[in-house]
Amino acid sequence: MAQLLGETVLEVSAQGPAPIKDYYSFRVTQTEVIWRWWKISLRLDSRSMRPGEVRESHSEYLEDSRLQGQVLMVFGPRVLQHSMCLCQGRYDYLQRLPDLLLLHIMAYLELEDVRQLAHTCHRFRQLCSSEEFWEQTVRLRCDTLTPGMEDLARDVGWRRVFFTNKLQLQKQIRRRRV
Repeated sequence: MAQLLGETVLEVSAQGPAPIKDYYSFRVTQTEVIWRWWKISLRLDSRSMRPGEVRESHSEYLEDSRLQGQVLMVFGPRVLQHSMCLCQGRYDYLQRLPDLLLLHIMAYLELEDVRQLAHTCHRFRQLCSSEEFWEQTVRLRCDTLTPGMEDLARDVGWRRVFFTNKLQLQKQIRRRRV
């Protein structure tokens, strides 16, 4: 199943934390870990420095605490943990799915299941509370959706429209017209 991921399974790049101005790139492929850096400095002695690169196999990376420390310093604990899981062969396939596909899948869940899904991780919490999810939910589960309801939903939010009863919605739409 790991063949479905493609050659590069993780790729991030960023400037080092202050006061460092150096630029770093970190890539995990199916077979190796690649760490690149570019020195950024106004000092004359640093101008002639060329970019650096370290390539290690997954097993070498898992034993290289120095490189892991650099990844931790530049990209933080989440990227370090994710990279180590990838090198151990533990792939999180859900993490790689695009938001639109996850939203489409979530449309088939019951609301209680959506609530429980929101408690699993930060990404699902964001998706379950997103306007896109609630708009999709209203459009799929409501029999009729008038232009007035759509305007109201854009102003007050799709989630609020979903949980408001029809009489209250009609009342709010009439108020808006006046």
